[in-house]
This record gives sequence, C-alpha cells and structure tokens, in this order.
Amino acid sequence: QRHLPPQTWTNSINQANKMALLAWAKETGINLVQINGQRRYGGPPPGWVGDPPPVGTEVFIGKLPQDMYENALIPLFQSVGKLYEFRLMMTFSGLNRGFAYAKYSNRRGAKEAIAAFNNFEVREGCAIVVCKSTEKCELSVDGLATSVSRQELEAVLRQVTEGVLSITLYASPCQKQAQLAVLKYSSHQAAAMAKKTLMEGNMRLGGVEMRVDWLNPDLKQKLQSCKKQPSSSRVQGSKCLGVPKQAPLSPVLHNALDHLNTLCQRQYLGTPLFLTKCIQANPNGWLRFWCWVVIPGCPVPFSGFTWVRQDGPGRSGHEEAKVAVALQVLRMLGESL
Repeated sequence: QRHLPPQTWTNSINQANKMALLAWAKETGINLVQINGQRRYGGPPPGWVGDPPPVGTEVFIGKLPQDMYENALIPLFQSVGKLYEFRLMMTFSGLNRGFAYAKYSNRRGAKEAIAAFNNFEVREGCAIVVCKSTEKCELSVDGLATSVSRQELEAVLRQVTEGVLSITLYASPCQKQAQLAVLKYSSHQAAAMAKKTLMEGNMRLGGVEMRVDWLNPDLKQKLQSCKKQPSSSRVQGSKCLGVPKQAPLSPVLHNALDHLNTLCQRQYLGTPLFLTKCIQANPNGWLRFWCWVVIPGCPVPFSGFTWVRQDGPGRSGHEEAKVAVALQVLRMLGESL
C-alpha cells in the first residue's frame, strides 16, 4: 500500500470546497488570513474607521459541517448586519473544527444573527447553533515567584502578548510563597491568543513554572474578597520558591540560571522570562527546541534553536533547553561560568 506525503494527503481532503473557496475569495477580493489554528476575515474589515465594536457584538457559531467554508458562511451572516470580523477555527487537514465566531459592527447585528440563524439548517439535517459569545477577557497566572513585581511581569507580557490592559497581583490561594496574577486583555481574541502563547511557550519567570488558565468566576470572587498586594511591591526576605521539580536539577543548570538571574539583578535588568517550545524529537532521544529569552532591561529578546538530550523518564527536556539557552545568553553578555 502506497502512503501519500502528509501535504498531498491534506490537500486531497475536501478539495472541491477548497477550490470553491479560493475562487470566491478571488472574485470578491476578500482577504482571509490564517494564523494559530484560525482563519480570519476583517478585524477590521476594509474601509473601517474608528474603534472596534463594543462588548456584546460577537456571536458563537457551533455545529458547523466541517467541510463548509467562508464562501458559504460570510455571505450568510453578512445578510443580517455588517460584519467587523469572522473567525473560522481550522484543523491541520484544512477542515474546519465545527465552530466559528462572527463579530458585528453593533449589538443589533449580533441579536439579528442569533434570532435568524440559531437552529438554522445550513444543509438538510444540519442545524447550527448561534448564541452570544462569552468574550472572556481575563486570565489567571498562578505560581509566580514572590520576587516578581507587577512592572517586571508587565514588561515581559507586553513583549510576548498584545492587548494587555491591566495586571493585578494576589497571594496565591493554591501555593505557598507564590503569587497569582490576573491579566485583563482588550478583547476575547487577544486573551485567547495570549493564553495560547503562554501555554505553548512553557512560560517561566524567575525559573518557576506557571499555570495559565481562564479566570474562573469563583476564583475571581474569592480574590476580590481578599486584600490585593501592592501592585509594585516585592515580598522581602524570600527566595524564588515554586513548584517542586520531579528530579533535582544538575549543578550546571543551577549555576547557569542562578548566574543569569544574579547578573540581571545586579545590573537592574529585571527577571529573565524563558519561552521554550519543542519543535523536533529524534528517536535517539535528542530534542530540538526553539528558545526565546526576554530580559526586561534589554531592548531586544534573545532567540534561537538548541539541541538537548532527554535526560531520563519524566523529564520533558524544557529544563535542559533552558540551561542551554541561559549559557548562550551569558556568553552573548560577555559572561562565563
């Protein structure tokens, strides 16, 4: 049996509808941009003047046939109001994931879409769901070291995410000697993209792994009943303590990371933020990582690729990648261990 290359295989799926979509986009001049698993029209659309639409103008569209694309969906949803943005969630194969988001220029358009298209059959026997989008805009980041200030966190977040409006620090309700940050973003899309970036990037600040999630309403209420920590304060007399590691770190790892943290502290550069992502795994145990190190006091982030070897069961390789890139950054700064 002959196996098709992955690209040929994915291109062969739903080929007729993909060709129809391309023809429609060419005929109408509509520009569709695909990034991070979603394909987007507008945001803003051509000719838009002014601020984005307010909260309450976006609808969620569910139970879509996976072989249906924007050439059928955009004209349908545009028929009840002016679209500011349309986002279709996509799979690697080129099929949609069964849901999309439509943002209108005003709240009336969103209400009309819900009234007209909830339980509407886009095909015989295929009724879709259309309802108001929750438009979550707040994230919780738990496990921050107690030495991290709001200014430091803001500096690094603004370099790796877009649209952050406010950052509030609390004592973590789940971990001792740790902080929890509530991040508020300008839109649901900005918050969702930030969540994806921070989770996929294995975000660490001060060498501590953090948990990123949507802000739970119960947690929000609990935090609001507690006294907030001063936004720029540091907890005195404490070290960067975090989640216990499954295995002790090697002396080289301790030395490299401690050396870099000490150097940044001594030169008032802020706490380094490490983003690491495994992009290749070889059968012999070698892993290739993309690494990005943001130091608030340095104008340009450090980035590059490194190979590391997975060191025993239960070790992801992120720790090894982090020490490798820390060593590279130290060399670039003219330091040596």
